[in-house]
Amino acid sequence: MHVSIVLVSPARAENIGAAARAMKTMGFTDLRIVDSVAHLEPAARRVAHGSTDILDNIKSYTTLSEALQDVDFTIATTARSRARFHYYASPQELVPMLEEKSQWMNHAALVFGREDSGLTNDELALADVLTGAPMVADYPSMNLGQAVMVYCYQLTTIVNNSSAAVTSGDENQLQALRSRSMMLLQRLGVADDVKMSDWLQQRLGVLGQRDTVMLHRLLHDIEKNLTK
Repeated sequence: MHVSIVLVSPARAENIGAAARAMKTMGFTDLRIVDSVAHLEPAARRVAHGSTDILDNIKSYTTLSEALQDVDFTIATTARSRARFHYYASPQELVPMLEEKSQWMNHAALVFGREDSGLTNDELALADVLTGAPMVADYPSMNLGQAVMVYCYQLTTIVNNSSAAVTSGDENQLQALRSRSMMLLQRLGVADDVKMSDWLQQRLGVLGQRDTVMLHRLLHDIEKNLTK
């Protein structure tokens, strides 16, 4: 499975250089930057010693949504309380999840937010699953470069696993299910139930391939009966 590392509005060139170095060490190659040009500063190359090829191949985007256009499964990092969300995975829990996803998806993205404020609620809403690294209570934050290293180390087996590519179209099942479920809520007149919509969208990211296929079949049957 190909995994892109996405940094949203990074402010410090040194952090980008450190992220590139962490990626290179663990076998990651695809670095994407959203709404920032800090990677063009000399400090980024200085810190990225031995991994400037990662910086040379950075893809830049205006918004996070644009950066995720070709991504099948998105994981967003956050330091916010997990109580606000329906599914929150530790770095360790992401490994079996992505191992399963790699059987029917080709491309995942791991998104890191701003050094001072993280990701906005709208940006977090673009993710299929949220994650955060457990930390000691009296030291509640870590450097962006350190965070990238933690996740790259944890997920290196996923990136370096040369599994066969999935059948074309299979990787779009989850995104199609999201769209289909929201359209059904609209047809049922309950799309304005924010709590229900949020719960449904957040839980879909946890589904495996078999459950995704079965839910597609269920929605198909519901849609068919609605037209009678």
